[in-house]
Amino acid sequence: MFTIPNFAPAAPEMFVLGMACVVLLVDIFSAKEKQGQWAYILTQVTLIGAMLLTLRLASYSTVVTFNDTFLLDPLATVLKIFIYITAFVALLYSRAYVAEREIPNGEYYVLCLFSILGMMVLVSAGNFLTLYLGLELLSLPLYALVALQRDSALGSEAAMKYFVMGAMASGMLLYGLSMIYGASKSLDINQIATYVASKPMQQDMVFVFALVFVVAGIAFKLGAVPFHMWAPDVYDGSPTSVTLFIGSAPKIAVLGMAIRLLVGTLPSLHIQWEQLLIIVALLSMVLGNFVAIMQKNIKRMLAYSSIAHMGYMLLGVLSGIAAGYAAATFYIITYALMSMGAFGMIVLLSRAGFEAENIEDFRGLNARNPWLALMMLILMFSMAGIPPTVGFFAKLGVLEALISVHLVWLAALALLFAVVGAYYYIRVVKVMYFDEPEKIEPVTTTKDMQLAISVNCLAVLALGLFPSGLINLCRVAFAS
Repeated sequence: MFTIPNFAPAAPEMFVLGMACVVLLVDIFSAKEKQGQWAYILTQVTLIGAMLLTLRLASYSTVVTFNDTFLLDPLATVLKIFIYITAFVALLYSRAYVAEREIPNGEYYVLCLFSILGMMVLVSAGNFLTLYLGLELLSLPLYALVALQRDSALGSEAAMKYFVMGAMASGMLLYGLSMIYGASKSLDINQIATYVASKPMQQDMVFVFALVFVVAGIAFKLGAVPFHMWAPDVYDGSPTSVTLFIGSAPKIAVLGMAIRLLVGTLPSLHIQWEQLLIIVALLSMVLGNFVAIMQKNIKRMLAYSSIAHMGYMLLGVLSGIAAGYAAATFYIITYALMSMGAFGMIVLLSRAGFEAENIEDFRGLNARNPWLALMMLILMFSMAGIPPTVGFFAKLGVLEALISVHLVWLAALALLFAVVGAYYYIRVVKVMYFDEPEKIEPVTTTKDMQLAISVNCLAVLALGLFPSGLINLCRVAFAS
């Protein structure tokens, strides 16, 4: 007998899907000079509406529907809320940038909406099919976004690299998932977790072998070593508005995927995936921090910085305790906030015919606009983990989780690499405050951009001064 599923938990996803189609139709039938404006407004309204729906449906219990393929729990609710926030701010930063360049406005916002829909499905996946559907729906629009500036050879090259390597990573992840399905005869995450826990691993090593492919897929989507090769080229080759989007919201969704696959599906293999993640995290922190020191292009510097930050975030996941998962969630949310601000500053300083992509482009910023220099200083200090910014508490949280599970040696190494990483952030501050600008001309911005970047950067400082609210919210996601 057919039973009508409960559609309520998926109401935000259905709303975003419907609005994405509306934006596409409005863009087609609008006057050419109004296309970008209407697409932007409807996209932001969509994100606000999705947030309101998500908040309305939020609860401390887990609700499953569609034959247990889709779930809504506190973790999914928290991650979705911050996906909406980061996407909203990223699109706000991008509005003027996209309008000034030969980037199709309507297509840009529609692709962003479909990618956001993929992120929402991904963090609510209760089944391997739903998870893979969400992952592909997240990824495919990003490949197109990278190549959306059609006259950019660098963008086309970056899109091809991203697409080819992304396809390989998706194939590896799918192979790992298929091996788990073949051994467990189930696609349901909870059923697989129960089955794996009941099997002695020395008799069924197929799960351990599949785990290698699963971790490889997660590491690629995070941009962690040794699957990081795409990140610098994509960050550098993409239009800055696209880099801004790629470097923020998708990271939050991929953490949700990692939690679903490792913690939700294979908790009994914690020792095995802990060892894998230790290697990935250490390599990411070493390569990311040391290679970033040598970069002159600030987008590439932030790409290698992202690799290092993903290594720090994985430290919380590999701890295998609820406090560690909460610390990793806190880290990824605050990283998305910092990354948005940094790339938003690049967008703000860029103008038609000029891209502020080199560190030297920030030379003497304090003399040209002291307020923007102060905002960038807050961002750089936070990424370096200097108190009282939120970056300090993000690193402190994952280090505490490591110490609580007696991985003191790993916490000490992470602290050492954090000191190394502080160098290239402080170098940006030095260029802004102590180097003379080539041209003494004030940096002018629109009021909405000035307000957005100010709120973004002051939030980084405020969350550092009062971090308990966000920390407790992240802990609630793993309370059960």
